[in-house]
Amino acid sequence: MTAIAPYRSAVASGRAGFAQLVRAEWVKFRTVRGWVIAMVVAVLAIVALGLGPGMQGSCGLYGPASDCTQTLGPGGEAVTDSFYFVHQPLGGNGAITVRMTSLTGQIPDLSGGGGGGRVKASGSGSGPQTRSGVVPWAKAGIIIKASTRQGSAYAAMMVTGGNGVRMQYDYTGDAPGIAGSVSADSPRWLRLTRSGDTLTGYDSADGTHWTRVASVTLAGLPSTVPGGLFATSPQYFQMSAGETSLNSANSQATGVFDHLSLRGTQPGGAWTGSAIGAAGGPAAGSPGGFQDTGGTFTVSGTGDIAPSVTGAAGSGVTIAQTLIGVFAGLIAVVVVGAMFMTAEYRRGLIRVTLAAAPRRGQVLAAKAVVIAAVTFAVGLVSAAVVVVEGQRVLREHGVYVWPATALTEVRVIVGTAAVLAVAAVIALAIGTVLRRGAGAVAAVIVVIVLPYLLTVAIPILPVAAADWLARVTPAAAFAVQQTLIQYPQVSNVYTPSAGYYPLPPLAGFAVLVAWAAAALALAAYLLQRRDA
Repeated sequence: MTAIAPYRSAVASGRAGFAQLVRAEWVKFRTVRGWVIAMVVAVLAIVALGLGPGMQGSCGLYGPASDCTQTLGPGGEAVTDSFYFVHQPLGGNGAITVRMTSLTGQIPDLSGGGGGGRVKASGSGSGPQTRSGVVPWAKAGIIIKASTRQGSAYAAMMVTGGNGVRMQYDYTGDAPGIAGSVSADSPRWLRLTRSGDTLTGYDSADGTHWTRVASVTLAGLPSTVPGGLFATSPQYFQMSAGETSLNSANSQATGVFDHLSLRGTQPGGAWTGSAIGAAGGPAAGSPGGFQDTGGTFTVSGTGDIAPSVTGAAGSGVTIAQTLIGVFAGLIAVVVVGAMFMTAEYRRGLIRVTLAAAPRRGQVLAAKAVVIAAVTFAVGLVSAAVVVVEGQRVLREHGVYVWPATALTEVRVIVGTAAVLAVAAVIALAIGTVLRRGAGAVAAVIVVIVLPYLLTVAIPILPVAAADWLARVTPAAAFAVQQTLIQYPQVSNVYTPSAGYYPLPPLAGFAVLVAWAAAALALAAYLLQRRDA
C-alpha cells in the first residue's frame, strides 16, 4: 500500500501569509471582468459628470449668470459691497464722531411662502409686502473707505440689528463693541480715527467715556478718502413650515444720527449720497437715501458689506462642484465592494477560500485591503482630473470659482479618494454580514448612498434633519470637500448642499471610519461564528 503524505500548505504563516492572501484576493478581483469594468465606469462617471456641459453652477449656456460675476475685496476674496453712503472727501489724519439714536427697518412679509424653488428671491419692483423689523445683521454707522469703488478697503463702526456695536473692516474683520440695541433713551456714540494707514474704532454710551474697539491698518490708503454715514441690510430669509424650502427678499435698514462732527484736515464740501452696488440705496417707494434735518441725518439702505458666501445669500461655485460625479462613482464602488464578498457565497467559493486560509479574520482583512486600494486609486485619479480640469472649464465659461490653496485642493482630492475607499470597505463588511448580493447592495444604498443623496446631492429634508444626517451618518465624511468658511457676521443658511458641513473635514471623515470599524468588527465576528 502506498502511503499518502498529508497536504502541507506552501503559504507561510505570519506577515508573509497575509501578503499572500492580499495577492490572492487581488488576483480574484482583476480576473472578474465585471468588477474591473465597474471601476472603469466609476472613473468615467466622475470625470464625465465633472467636466460635462451640465456641471452644476456654470453659467452662460451652462447655467445661471449669477455665478459669473463677483466683487473682489482687497485680498482678492469675493465680497458683497452694497450700501447707501452719505459722504464727503476727508483729507489727512482726523476723526469722525456721531451719535446714533435709532436703527429701524423693513423686512418682507414672506408668510405666503410658495415658489416651488429652494430659494425664491424677490426684487424690490415685484417683491412682497413689508413690515417693520430689522434683521440681526442690519448695519448703520460711520465708515471710511479707500474709494467708492466696490471691493475697496474700508473700516466702519456700526450698530447692528441684533449683535450690538461692531467694528468691521476689509469685509472679513469683525470686532464686538457695546452689546444691546440702540434707542433714543440708550444711544450709541461711534468714532473712527485715522492716523496714516491706521484706523481705530471707539464706542461710548454717553459720549464722554470712550472704549477702544479695534484698530486696523489699510495698506496704501490714499491721502484723501470718502468718509461719512452709511446704512445697509442683508437679505431676509424665511424657511417654509416644513423647513424644506427657503424664501428670501431684500430688507432695509434706517439709521438716525446726530452730533456728527469731523476733526482734522479735509477739503470740505456738501454731503453727497451714493448707492454703492446694485442693491445699495433705499427700497422702492422710499423718499430718498438720506435726509438732513437741522443736523439730524436719516439714512436708509439695503445690501451688505461683508465676505461673500455661496448658498441662499450668494453665488459662485467651489472646487467641490466639479466633484458632482462622485455620487455616481460612489454607487458603482459600493456595489462592487458588496459583491466582492457576496459573489463567493453565491458561487460557493467561500468554502474553498476559507479552507485554504483558515484564519478568517485575515481573509476579511485581505479583501478590505484590496477593495480599499483599488477604490482609492480610482478615486484619486478621477478626483485629480476633475478638480484640476474642472476649474479650468468653469473659468473658461466665465464662472467665478472660489479660490482654494494648493494644500486645500490636495486635501479635497485625497480626501474624496479616501471616502470612496472606506465606503467600499463598509460595503464589503455589509456583504459579509448579509451574504446575499441584493440585500447587501440595498443595505449599502440605505446606509451610505441615501444620506449623501438627501444631504448633499438632492437636499429635500428639513435643514435640521439634514444637519443631523451630515453629523452621524457616513455622509459626514464629505466634509473633506469643504473649502468655504462660515462667517458668523453673514446671514445665510449654511447647509451641506451649499458646501458647508457641520463638522470639520477630519472629524467628518472620522465618522465614516468609525462606521467602517464597527461594520468590519461585526463582519469579522459573524464570519468566525457562522459556517461558510
